[in-house]
Amino acid sequence: MANNNRELGNFLRKARSQVDPEQAGLPPDSRTRRVPGLRREEVARLAGVSTDYYARLEQGRPIAPSPGVVAALCRALGLDEAGRTYLHDLVGVTAAPSRRPGRSARRLRPGLHQLIDALDGEPVLVLDRRSDVLAANRMAKALFTDFDQMPVRHRNYARWMFLSEESRSLFVDWEDQARAAVESLRLEAGRDADDRATNDLIAELREKSTEFDHWWEKHRVHQRTHGSKRLHHALVGELTVEYETLTLPGDPDTTLFVYTAEPGSASRQALDLLAMWTLPGTGTPRTGTTQEHD
Repeated sequence: MANNNRELGNFLRKARSQVDPEQAGLPPDSRTRRVPGLRREEVARLAGVSTDYYARLEQGRPIAPSPGVVAALCRALGLDEAGRTYLHDLVGVTAAPSRRPGRSARRLRPGLHQLIDALDGEPVLVLDRRSDVLAANRMAKALFTDFDQMPVRHRNYARWMFLSEESRSLFVDWEDQARAAVESLRLEAGRDADDRATNDLIAELREKSTEFDHWWEKHRVHQRTHGSKRLHHALVGELTVEYETLTLPGDPDTTLFVYTAEPGSASRQALDLLAMWTLPGTGTPRTGTTQEHD
């Protein structure tokens, strides 16, 4: 809980620094602002709490805000859905999802493997909340990389994104994709601050990647529900794929990422070409060799 208190303070400070006072509805103030964003007393006023109470929250004191106070802070700071979820997780207002030790190492049920293999024309990844890659179909391996060829503990999307030269050459918008991976991982860390595997992953990435460490310090959170990725693939060239996420009923720790391209577009043609060239027995290499720097 102590870790959550510290993280709550850090998150609140970062969040208020990103709020424009005028957009928050505050009257003009002639005083010089030494730092960007809202002052502590302004957040307190907007949230309807005392400045002393809010200051103690930012200091990481062992305080348990009520659901009403948390909701007021979300409004005062203009948090989006991911930010609200993260704040609720930090203060324990909503029950944290149940945790199963070693969940990433568990076997997915056969029916799920059959489902992703049946979607053979579309790349599909199955990730857990820590972004460990639990499964990938043929097209996902061809489009991104063959995670099955990595050591088990390295089969993590965020780790591959930051420690693989392959990912940097693959994504045209690498910075956007990498930053989203950091923000998604921070959202996960807020759900269970004591999860050892998640903390070990974060510590490794902060040590080995200056970019990850820089973005981690921003304290931004993001929930990946849909989006797009721009790629320069070694076999089929430039393409853009859209993704949608599907969470399995009864298994909130597991998410399917399904990647598609607009029908009739050049990107769709590139995906179809990739599917043809990487059929078993064609003899065409799927992707380059994954290289990681440690």
